[in-house]
Amino acid sequence: MMRWILLSALSLPLLAQGELLPAAEANQLAGRLLQLAESTSVTAPGLARAAAPILENLKQDDKAIKIAGRITISTAYALLTDARAYLALADGLPKPYPPNPTGKQQMTELRDAVERLEIHFRAQLQATETQLRGGDRDNLRRYAEANKTLAAPTKERVVFFGDSITDGWRLNEYFPGRDFVNRGISGQITGEMLGRMQADVIANKPAAMLILAGTNDIARGVSVETIQNNLKMIADLAEKHAIKPIFASILPTSDHHKDKNPRFEMTKGRPLAVIRELNQYIARMCQQRGFIYLNYYDATVDATGQLKAELANDGLHPNTEGYRVMAPLAESAIEKALATVRIPQQTGKKKRQ
Repeated sequence: MMRWILLSALSLPLLAQGELLPAAEANQLAGRLLQLAESTSVTAPGLARAAAPILENLKQDDKAIKIAGRITISTAYALLTDARAYLALADGLPKPYPPNPTGKQQMTELRDAVERLEIHFRAQLQATETQLRGGDRDNLRRYAEANKTLAAPTKERVVFFGDSITDGWRLNEYFPGRDFVNRGISGQITGEMLGRMQADVIANKPAAMLILAGTNDIARGVSVETIQNNLKMIADLAEKHAIKPIFASILPTSDHHKDKNPRFEMTKGRPLAVIRELNQYIARMCQQRGFIYLNYYDATVDATGQLKAELANDGLHPNTEGYRVMAPLAESAIEKALATVRIPQQTGKKKRQ
């Protein structure tokens, strides 16, 4: 996946390397880019009609960024591709004379925004390449400071461990007042999560951990056997450190939104049959080893075997409705896991009496 992104980036104009924008500023830039494209679409006859599919793509790009809470490499590339397509279309249409001063100014601002986003995108690529080639393959820097400043653990601390689906989950909103710690990182595979177990899970001393992982492995072509081995080693480490592991099923994917954006055709890269195979393994491992199995799959799959259309805007990442379905299931599984931690403590108190 990363190789594809790096190669695809070569089709973009080369720019000088620049610094990454702060997340809030990058998100604001993406939103402004969409506003400018929509407002300039009325400056030339026929542009709005001709650009309608591209404008819809830009809207979906903006939604994807808002869902993730930040601009990832893949969303930055998608946004740039669509913005460049819009500018090429606008440049190819005849312009009224004299030009509308406001429209001309907005078009200049749009070009500047695209250029700044390209610089940000290339900085993202450079940072990722440095990470992959350097000493932080697993992105331990992401939560290094947060781990240092994390409050002392309660007896019911739970670490949510996973990829973008976990990373984008605002736990405080869905589980207020709970000692739930989010340690998801967008784009990660199980091997990278395994490398983060000590720093992001064990060192934070949770009573339990909730693991949702595997979909990115499938998309990158990691073998099923390797994914299974990584999940098994995560389980082994959790058990060794008296952490109750809760393994969640991988969510189904869907193609329900591909008409809005071709990139939302998710089942090709994440085949439903492979997801079912891995979920069967996870369920079987949990049964054999006495772990809690959290079955998101059955609650989110539709009659066609795909992720329910209303639960995700892109066929992969849960939207607000998706997280609302997942939250009570997660809480129920966590309560079951924590109950096994509480029982020995209660029994011990009775013995001392």
